[in-house]
Amino acid sequence: MARMMPAYCPGGSPPGERALYAALQSGDGTDDWIVLHSLGIADHVRGVEGEADFVVIVPGRGVLVIEVKSHRTINRLADGLWKLGNDAPTARGPFQQASEAMYSIKHFLEKRGVDLRSIPMLSAVWFTQVRARTMLPSTPEWHDWQVLDLEDLRNGPVSAVLRTLAKGAKHLDDKIRYFSYGGLGPDGAMSARIASLLRPRFEIATIAGDMRRVRQAELVTFIEEQYLALDSMADNQAVLFAGPAGSGKTLLAVEAAQREVAQGSSGRLLCFNKLLSRKLSSDFGDAAGLTVGTLHQELLRISGARVPPGAGAPFWERDLPEAALEVLLDRPDLAGDFLIVDEIQDMVRDPYLDVLDLMVHGGLANGRVLLFGDFERQAIFESGDVRASLGVRIPRLSSHRLTANCRNLPRIGYQVNLFSKLRPGYRHFRRQDDGVDPTLVPYRAGADQSPLLVQAVRALRDEGYELNEIVVLSPLRNGSTAQTTPDSWLRQVLHSADGRHGRPGQLLHTTIQAFKGLEAPAVVVTDLDHRLVPGFESLMYVGMTRATDRLFAVIESGTARMIVGGKL
Repeated sequence: MARMMPAYCPGGSPPGERALYAALQSGDGTDDWIVLHSLGIADHVRGVEGEADFVVIVPGRGVLVIEVKSHRTINRLADGLWKLGNDAPTARGPFQQASEAMYSIKHFLEKRGVDLRSIPMLSAVWFTQVRARTMLPSTPEWHDWQVLDLEDLRNGPVSAVLRTLAKGAKHLDDKIRYFSYGGLGPDGAMSARIASLLRPRFEIATIAGDMRRVRQAELVTFIEEQYLALDSMADNQAVLFAGPAGSGKTLLAVEAAQREVAQGSSGRLLCFNKLLSRKLSSDFGDAAGLTVGTLHQELLRISGARVPPGAGAPFWERDLPEAALEVLLDRPDLAGDFLIVDEIQDMVRDPYLDVLDLMVHGGLANGRVLLFGDFERQAIFESGDVRASLGVRIPRLSSHRLTANCRNLPRIGYQVNLFSKLRPGYRHFRRQDDGVDPTLVPYRAGADQSPLLVQAVRALRDEGYELNEIVVLSPLRNGSTAQTTPDSWLRQVLHSADGRHGRPGQLLHTTIQAFKGLEAPAVVVTDLDHRLVPGFESLMYVGMTRATDRLFAVIESGTARMIVGGKL
């Protein structure tokens, strides 16, 4: 695995950069590579400052500065200006950007005494969404070997980088006498020096926190199956993406919204879970043309209604949708160009579908509608045969099934198969097994689980997890172990989750129902007694799949015996 700097890819990075980051990070034969992502250039050869999307340092091959373009359309206008996607035309094309970034870095290193005479310093442009190598014409403005594209990303970025460095080195050897005499650099020591000069605080030694962030970066990678899913979005007006927990549905919903907005469209990204809504809103900020929130938040906004004291199901499921419906009927201008709905399995009721129908131009039957849902055991707010109801409302609804788990480590998924009786269950995992099984901690019915919770948290802390990387979940809305614990230390560190990352020293807790759609590196699920809550297997399924890396399940002894015996 290449050494990535930083050790995780920021969530706000463009999709092409995220995809290339993940591919370089996991590529074979890159153990001695060093990859710098999003390197700021304060002393730029052209502007006040600049940036290199990627700087790839390959011992014995050279240094490649890569400019990434995630646009789906690339045009060169008659007047010579570049038109990338919906961006404004510009005279400064991507190859010029890459070249200027490369020369800026080269000058910086030379000023600090780095001998680059036998080190190929090269630049290239990676078009991650188009087949640029076959579509861009030959021109004296750039070399063919400086073009990388969608096929290179899919077929293996490592070989593409090596190909570019080899051809670039040959070009330099043809132009500069004795350039490669004595061999090409940099060697291992020089690679580390270049990296430390460009990022002085770089820590080469891998620490536990870096490894977890590396695994977190894996979770937001649009793997091959998900690329195919996104491609189908462009070909179909209405699509239902169905898959079990951990198959990347929310990730795809977010990417779909970003793509729609990038094309100049406006619309809504809705979900059912309030905590998930807060996270999505935080991720998007104030994105122009996009409204993000829960279905109920949007109904309140549209209708202007206030939540009455003690509001129950009749208000949320009947009165509020009716109030919003009246406004939408009078205000067709409130409809958007697209409608994206995550957790659709929890919203398929006629009153909700009526208002969703008026939220998008053309309605559900003819509008741009992208739905994401889990029809295994995650419809914990049951609403009947949801797929049949969707088919009636959207006759032209295409379906794409996501089958691979890209969130959980395999052993967590296998435990979910057993406990939740998934059929056929998880069979394929994108992440590599790390050899650590989930931990099942039995307790006697009625006993205080606080000591067991403390033991679980301490075990996770000993493994290197910070408190704010651990989440405590319970199927109980009232009276959970986290809510009622008499343990003084737990009472001090436990904080109710609100959809945002916990602060250092905080141990977040909430219900399984509220945490649906979210995830955490480590999860401790308490109060697992099948006699305490209806729909126990569904709640087990949701709760256990929230953990990306470590899972502790504090489970009542009789419930554990029945699960293992298949009699629950």
